[in-house]
Amino acid sequence: MVGDSTLDETTLTMKRPVTAGPNGTPPESLSARAYQTILNRILRGTIPIGGELSRRKLASELGMSVLPVAEALQRLQNEGIAESRPRIGTRVCQPTREDVRDRYEIREALECQTARLFCRAASSADRAEVLGMAERLDSLYRECFEDPTKDADFLYSVQETHARFHLRIAEVSGCRALRSMIETNQVLTFNWLYYVAASRPALPARFHSELAEALCGGDEEVADRSMRAHVRYGFENMISFIPAASPSLAV
Repeated sequence: MVGDSTLDETTLTMKRPVTAGPNGTPPESLSARAYQTILNRILRGTIPIGGELSRRKLASELGMSVLPVAEALQRLQNEGIAESRPRIGTRVCQPTREDVRDRYEIREALECQTARLFCRAASSADRAEVLGMAERLDSLYRECFEDPTKDADFLYSVQETHARFHLRIAEVSGCRALRSMIETNQVLTFNWLYYVAASRPALPARFHSELAEALCGGDEEVADRSMRAHVRYGFENMISFIPAASPSLAV
């Protein structure tokens, strides 16, 4: 599995429900662990878009009481990843075109600024690293498109690699607040969920490599235009696959 942030679900499995972790771990940490596990399952596709999120079932699977799971689901609702409706219950959100458009507006504003700052701050080593990450990412997306039978772990590794690439650009920019906003707004999480909802449309062969080359050229205007075109292409490439209204919102 790619990335140190991946949470091994076996570490969450206990023999019976608990209200606190080992050595008196506060309930808040259980809520955070439940949140990360549920989010990982959504990103892997183990829980599909539109899939049910049962508090009792998840609590049983994670060996926790219902309370931390309920708190985790509430956090996912607050972030727009899950939704709760009368007579339907809590489910993973089925995005609408309006949802996608709104999130991409946020992403474009944030990432175009990181592109400008990257040009000012990047060292030769930073540029080489980003170019290498982009090449690897393009290779993974090609595999993702060419082989629709790829398993959930592979797809999750693509999502993680994509997130690391864009977050690395933000890190090099030197603006911690900007990087934090990208994470807090779940910009890259939504990008992946929308990509999956659109049945993983193909991307140009060097989609991320061309962006990285523009960023590494050192011209802020070119970097800004390239990032804007990159984000807008992603939006236009998948918007036609997304329904205008969410089936999960039907009464």
